[in-house]
Amino acid sequence: MPDLQQKADRLREVLQEMGGVLIALSGGVDSSLLVDVAGEVLGERVLAVTARGPLFHEFEIERATEIAARAGVRHMIIGSCQLDSPQVRANPPDRCYHCKKVLFQHLLDLAHVQGLPWIAHGEQLDDAAAYRPGARAAQEMGIRAPLAEAGLGKQDVRELSRERGLPTWDDPSMACLATRVPYGEELTEERLSRIAAAEDALRVMGFEALRVRDHDGLARIEVPVERVAELTAEPVRGRVSERLRELGFRWVTVDLEGLRSGSMDAPG
Repeated sequence: MPDLQQKADRLREVLQEMGGVLIALSGGVDSSLLVDVAGEVLGERVLAVTARGPLFHEFEIERATEIAARAGVRHMIIGSCQLDSPQVRANPPDRCYHCKKVLFQHLLDLAHVQGLPWIAHGEQLDDAAAYRPGARAAQEMGIRAPLAEAGLGKQDVRELSRERGLPTWDDPSMACLATRVPYGEELTEERLSRIAAAEDALRVMGFEALRVRDHDGLARIEVPVERVAELTAEPVRGRVSERLRELGFRWVTVDLEGLRSGSMDAPG
């Protein structure tokens, strides 16, 4: 794939030109590739930083730690304080903008202390087509997106990740837990913890790609369409319903349209 190789070479050039970078590492497909290549190009001039807190699954920390160690780069885990912001807790449609501003400001301060000239995140070319207010915060604050700058889209990222032997290459897309709550409904640690526990329970049952949307006590489960029948058949249906009710959901439903990234952004 000559074109893909050209994009990969361009990514290395972009990173080389940066000279040093702090990378926001979520442990997802995109940021994991960015850290892996940056480690190859810049070595000790890379610091990967992962946020831990109620907005994120704990397994993401484990994956990020694995990726940073594999890349041979320094890795720092910081506390997430986004919920301290009233604008984030209020969960408006541009919540991601306010959330990213809080996170990026911490990263800017940290990069200054570490003597690193740039901060980067894992945005890739296809992200521009999605509703991502956080991208505006990144642009305003000078946060770089080397994958997008190199012309890499989602499939490019997965293919390069596969070639490099990254365990994330076929991982399902991730998103912070706030995306499970309808806009305008307050984000609380209790609510986010319940969602995380519900998704963890489903993962234990073998459902890797999923979302549990929380509609004021009603759990709307999204899994790939081809697995809806499996989820609604016994004994899985009963186990899922029982576990989610134990966690505090009053109703448990399955979305027949299947898993859709950004389904909360769709017009009503």
